[in-house]
This record gives sequence, structure tokens and C-alpha cells, in this order.
Amino acid sequence: MISGSPSAGCGKTKFWDLRMSNVVEFKARSATKTKKKLKAKAQAKTLCKNGFHKWEIDQKKQFDVKTGKLVTRYICSRCGQTKTELS
Repeated sequence: MISGSPSAGCGKTKFWDLRMSNVVEFKARSATKTKKKLKAKAQAKTLCKNGFHKWEIDQKKQFDVKTGKLVTRYICSRCGQTKTELS
């Protein structure tokens, strides 16, 4: 019988009992940063998909010649979608 085989005598130490696994260090700091970035990115996409945009006023003042009114242009800071409003 081979001493390292599973059918070896019961009183002897088997070779698979002596082997130890390699310890791998976990880089928690970089993983959490990446996870936070991905979470923020996904949250922004999800909000805009469901119609909850983050509207900011475009600083260019526009004038509509046909109606004679000022036009306010809004741009979503997350996705870049635009909308206009007559005032």
C-alpha cells in the first residue's frame, strides 16, 4: 500500500491533511471604491430612465421670434437630455 493513499492505515497522518491552502489578501479598499462608483452610475441611469431627471437651466437666453417669448432651455446633468419651456 502507498502511504499517501486514502486506504492507508488509520494511525498515520495522510498527505492531504498536511497540505495548507494559500492565503489570498482581499483588497477591500479598492473594491469598495469601485462598488461605490458603479452604484452611483447605476443610480443615475435608473433615475433618468424612470423620468427623475436632474434639470439645470442652460445659461444661454433664447428668444422665440414667432411667439415673441423667452425660451428657457433645461439640460439634465446626468444624461444630457434637453427640454424647453416658454416663459
